[in-house]
Amino acid sequence: MQNHLDNLEEVVGDSRIIDGIIDFLNIGFQLGSEKNPINVTIGLILLLIVIYGGTTLVLNFVKRMYAKRLPQEDKAKFNTVFSFGRWLIYLIVILIVFDSVGVNVTAIFAASAALLIGIGLALQTLFQDIISGVFILVDQSLHVGDIIEIEGKVGRVDEIKLRTTRAVTIDNRVLVIPNHLYLTNSLYNWTQNDISTRENITIGVAYGSDIQLVKTLLIQAANSHPEVLEKESTVVLFTDFGDSSLNFKVIFTVKDSFKAVFPKSDIRFEIDRLFREHNISIPFPQRDVHLIQPKTT
Repeated sequence: MQNHLDNLEEVVGDSRIIDGIIDFLNIGFQLGSEKNPINVTIGLILLLIVIYGGTTLVLNFVKRMYAKRLPQEDKAKFNTVFSFGRWLIYLIVILIVFDSVGVNVTAIFAASAALLIGIGLALQTLFQDIISGVFILVDQSLHVGDIIEIEGKVGRVDEIKLRTTRAVTIDNRVLVIPNHLYLTNSLYNWTQNDISTRENITIGVAYGSDIQLVKTLLIQAANSHPEVLEKESTVVLFTDFGDSSLNFKVIFTVKDSFKAVFPKSDIRFEIDRLFREHNISIPFPQRDVHLIQPKTT
């Protein structure tokens, strides 16, 4: 008999502990209106923490498994897109948990509608940057190492993030470009096809010059530079009969378009040297001024 009483006391004690735990988990407060109340309890908060931890573990496992199959250059892109998708999954899971425990999700949106509208308007540009960043990473219209020109600025892409793209200019200055500019402006990708590009230098010579010699010297000057590739494709165009000069354009291929300004400068130096050596003059604009004296009576 005594054993039964002891067991009963243990059961009653355990029941009181369980009831105490349940009462503790039900401690909380209420948000929203009386018509659409939102009960926030300690139990709900702990459940969210557990769900958040479990979701994080699953997402990290999926990320590691998928990233193993990607080339090294695509891993950074995947990580950026995955970080955006991670928060979207968190939001969906939290809403599912709220709905499962009886929380009126519609009431949450109704209570926070004004706040969400204000935040959305304030962060409109931020959202545009993020969406544009996802488009850039998914369609691969831009890669690290590409040379781009946007709004008159030229730089080599150093890093592509979800909100901004980081590029370095020829004078080693950093351009931080918001990604939404790619949707609202024309983007010139100098190296979409290849890092080498066709460059040109224009020059005028005096009337009466030996134009065949000019052509030979321009090709010689361009092909003498070590940065010029495909020397057989270097060409000279006789572009126009100018007011003061015969105008030519020498077209050649350079190895690195980002640094094309340096070989072009060297080639101009060489053109000037060769022209002086062969007595070919580069004219400057000249005008004849006629002064008419008024007739006196």
